[in-house]
Amino acid sequence: MADVGELDTHPESSPSAECLADGAILYQVTDELMVRWEALDPVRAARIREFGIHSELVVPMRTRGVTLGVVFFARHRTPVPFDEDDLLLAEEITARAAVCVDNARRYKRERMTARALQRNLLPRRLPDLAAVEVTSRYLPSETWAGVGGDWFDVIPLSGARAALVVGDTTGRGVEASATMGRLRSAIRTLADIDLPPGELLTHLADLVTRLAAEDDPKPPGATGATCLYAVYDPVSRHCTLASAGHPPPVVVTPDGSADIIDVPNGPPLGLSTLPFEAVETELSESSVLALYTDGLVEGQDRAIDEGLEALCEALAQPGPSLDALGDTVLRTLLPARPEDDVALLLARARALGPDRVATWEIPPEPAVVSRIRQEATARLMDWGLEKLVLTTELVVSELVTNAIRYGRPPIRLRLIRDRALICEVSDFSSTAPHLRRARALDEGGRGLFLVAQLAQRWGTRLEVHGKTIWAEQDLSDD
Repeated sequence: MADVGELDTHPESSPSAECLADGAILYQVTDELMVRWEALDPVRAARIREFGIHSELVVPMRTRGVTLGVVFFARHRTPVPFDEDDLLLAEEITARAAVCVDNARRYKRERMTARALQRNLLPRRLPDLAAVEVTSRYLPSETWAGVGGDWFDVIPLSGARAALVVGDTTGRGVEASATMGRLRSAIRTLADIDLPPGELLTHLADLVTRLAAEDDPKPPGATGATCLYAVYDPVSRHCTLASAGHPPPVVVTPDGSADIIDVPNGPPLGLSTLPFEAVETELSESSVLALYTDGLVEGQDRAIDEGLEALCEALAQPGPSLDALGDTVLRTLLPARPEDDVALLLARARALGPDRVATWEIPPEPAVVSRIRQEATARLMDWGLEKLVLTTELVVSELVTNAIRYGRPPIRLRLIRDRALICEVSDFSSTAPHLRRARALDEGGRGLFLVAQLAQRWGTRLEVHGKTIWAEQDLSDD
């Protein structure tokens, strides 16, 4: 009667409208009835005559208080007309079909909701960083199981560093997507206070354990989520990684060889309270670091070892760009309809050379502050940053003086010219300063407050030995 996508109109006195008002109806097609139908819908009446339909059942499709449509049963090949028993059977068949259609409709709505939630919780645009060039791919599962909780992230850190994150929550649907959003937000909060990768995962695991204990019932995906967290420093070219039950990353060197990084694999989040162990590796400039979820390398017909080997082979293929390499990996490893969600994050390492970094080793003597300030000013003049000389002199003086007075040697000053001018002062004391307002009679407490007013951002970063206090000044106007 009508093709898919076309509008089909049913008059108020048509059989479909009558059955919606009065319930299932049995029609014996008589000449008198055909005359009335030809007046209402000549096209449909002509099709009835063409096929020789002599008996019809019209049954409303309803379930769970919702009307989904109307079902027509027509008999034309068999001369025996429909009877009341056939009408009862048609109503039962229609009722069962209505439940199936409504279940499919609800599943589709839930799947679309989960996809929309997942899409909005993932990064819409990756940041442009001096540390790494990044590209990403995310493919939701195309199977009946529904959307999972895979995610990735790139987080700018102090000192021109970058954090690379990829994770996977167990479960499917809206709950898994919501859990993913909670974990991603928690990681960003922990990364903002510059926690090392192993310590960050330990805090995240504690958070997952507490959330699981508070929720009743336990949300799917909270316990047992996996995560890989990496921090790359473009000055030292060191990359520190920690894993919570996640597949290992792969690094592709500039000569084209691809190798798996042996990262100590801790338990998934929420399954243990033990600390996570981190590993540090040095990346050559232009190396590519690949982080991914298990859906890329594991499947029903492929073991994870085979998938890792195929991934290394795909990454070793030369490509014109990082985006092209990502497309090659997905095209090589994935079927047309992936069984599981897939997240892939590729990062090409960059390096900040001596022309953008200046370092001074400072003896713990107050008299050297003036000389260090002058040398820092000279370096800013070489970089063409005359507008920042005055504020940088004040920042350097305050941070270096505080390190000499309250810190422990060795003390180091480092200036980094990135998209911002970064001033870092490191020492071997683990005592971190706190910003406060100095009272009228206080002799100290104003230096850090002054730094906070002059800098765009500032903070403290705990190191393996000691700490680093940093301050950033914007270069967008220069």
